[in-house]
Amino acid sequence: TELKLAIDGTIIMSENLRDALDKMYDAQIPVVWQKISWKSSTIGFWFTELLERDAQFRSWCFEGRPNVFWMTGFFNPQGFLTAMRQEVTRAHKGWALDSVILHNDVLRQYKDDITSPPQEGVYIHGLSLDGSGWDRRNAKLVESANKVLFTQVPIVWIYAINSASSASDAKMYHCPVYKKPMRTDLNYITTLVLKTTQSPDHWTMRGVALLCDTK
Repeated sequence: TELKLAIDGTIIMSENLRDALDKMYDAQIPVVWQKISWKSSTIGFWFTELLERDAQFRSWCFEGRPNVFWMTGFFNPQGFLTAMRQEVTRAHKGWALDSVILHNDVLRQYKDDITSPPQEGVYIHGLSLDGSGWDRRNAKLVESANKVLFTQVPIVWIYAINSASSASDAKMYHCPVYKKPMRTDLNYITTLVLKTTQSPDHWTMRGVALLCDTK
């Protein structure tokens, strides 16, 4: 409303309003919006994400807990995973939050195949692999197909286990998860384990990572 008034000359065109006008003309996100929202490559993608985020939260509020969560739609996905750890910890007598760690399994199903939530933890959809492909039948990492930059991963079941009973597997690649293709500490979320028949070092050298958003 203020921008319309400034364009009509009713009020003074401030620096923030001028930036918003210039950014929207260039299909970019105004700086003021970014301070209270999220980064996106264009304003079109930003608005699409806004509608999808609203749909997820609206469904959660009025229809109950979703069977599958779209982790990209959370402003603070780390907080979401921490809340899940707390939920699992409270369900197990004698567990302490400090000794509970995240673990995961990659299923063969996609979002439309899921009809009920897991008994513990959460189902996550919308993650994409950067730097490798995915063998859905055998649920493991494979080489990327020609001219394919990103490979969508099926549903990931993320849950929590007691670290005292966990054991490391030499055939698991510890894959970092980022919000955006720009891999910085600000975009880092967590690490998931993915099955591999090759040495995990092979995928480390390829720079394989999971992305919530490829745009």
